[in-house]
Amino acid sequence: MNTLNIRKDFPYLNSSVNGKIPVYFDSAATTHKPLQVINTITEIYSKYNAPVNRSAYSSGGIATQLYLQAHENMARFIGAHSYREIIFVKNSTEGINLLAYSLRQSDDKKFNISADDEIILPLSEHHSDYIPWLRLAETSGIIIKNTSLNTDCMIDIASIKSQITDRTKLICCAHVSNVLGVINPVKEIAEIAKSAGVLFLVDGTQSAPHMPVNVEDIGCDFFVFSGHKMLAPSGTGVLWGRESILEKLPPFMSGGGMIKSVSRSSATWNDLPWKFEAGTPDMCGAVALAGAEDMSNGIKLTGAIDYLSQLGMHNVHRHEQQLCDYALKKFYGIPEVKIYGSNSSENRCGIISFNIFKNGEMTDPHVVAELLGNDGIYVRAGGHCAYPLMDELGVPGTLRISFYIYNTTDEINIFIKSLKDIIDNRLL
Repeated sequence: MNTLNIRKDFPYLNSSVNGKIPVYFDSAATTHKPLQVINTITEIYSKYNAPVNRSAYSSGGIATQLYLQAHENMARFIGAHSYREIIFVKNSTEGINLLAYSLRQSDDKKFNISADDEIILPLSEHHSDYIPWLRLAETSGIIIKNTSLNTDCMIDIASIKSQITDRTKLICCAHVSNVLGVINPVKEIAEIAKSAGVLFLVDGTQSAPHMPVNVEDIGCDFFVFSGHKMLAPSGTGVLWGRESILEKLPPFMSGGGMIKSVSRSSATWNDLPWKFEAGTPDMCGAVALAGAEDMSNGIKLTGAIDYLSQLGMHNVHRHEQQLCDYALKKFYGIPEVKIYGSNSSENRCGIISFNIFKNGEMTDPHVVAELLGNDGIYVRAGGHCAYPLMDELGVPGTLRISFYIYNTTDEINIFIKSLKDIIDNRLL
């Protein structure tokens, strides 16, 4: 990967903010967009704007084909069996809420989740994969069982095994922690779930943008991720589910596009994936995420996953691990820094959370983040939408740096120099 060439594709990274070229270390929150994706958005609204699955005229047919191609491309990207298993949503949060609603409303006893059924949920989950199930517990009497982390800060396998009973219906976990950056053993958890006859949801929000993902290889039943964290526009995301399961789940929203027929008193649902995509879909967002080609003239509309696939997801992951390794070694020379999670880059994606302790007291991470921001270095501070994990760590929040394809070791050097100056000269 030639990072300097990659950076040329990102207008934001070549801009000046308050007289400084930004050092952007918050890609775990959202990534910047390359010109190729920005151009696709412009092309679609300039030449291909038409309602999907609704119009007989030529531009409507082309828009429908582009949208279908986006499903097909995404299926290939994550190793799905069919485009019918790809449901476009606006983000991981919507995907998980869709699933929670559909499982609760299902009339199939194998999939229905109701009072006294159990869901195993690690304390390290992002709120997007915690609050929907918590609300379900509050309204439906479902029992939440929390698993803790092992000494390597990964989800504890033994804890999951010990918590499974004949009332367990679902296991949920993040593939990669958005706070700790650790890669959880999802294949091993999938085997445990399968042997127990339990459904398994993987939150891939922090894995799909950063490493090769194959849902069939993982062995899970559902997988979600957000487009805005992988070079695509905000408001794009994917829920993948096994076709045999999705066929038996009721739709999340009702309206146009998700029906086959409607009478005065009843309706029948459309085929997958349209059953779960009510209303006029965001064709532009889907193509900007997954790419498509106008078959009438061979014009390629580059999506975010096209850009990433050209780099190679193995290369993306390796680049982030190299940056992590470099940053961790730099941190070792700063005694005031406490790192949360593994001290090794081996089982990490490009995320490091830490705090500053000076004179025995933890410095407010928001203060440090603001001081870094004054130097043109953008990091995240706070609870990172993972408050149960913060309670487990015993802190109100952390500082978090997160890397992506456009970051460099030179930027890490700038960050470390600024951090040392803040610790030595700008903190009480």
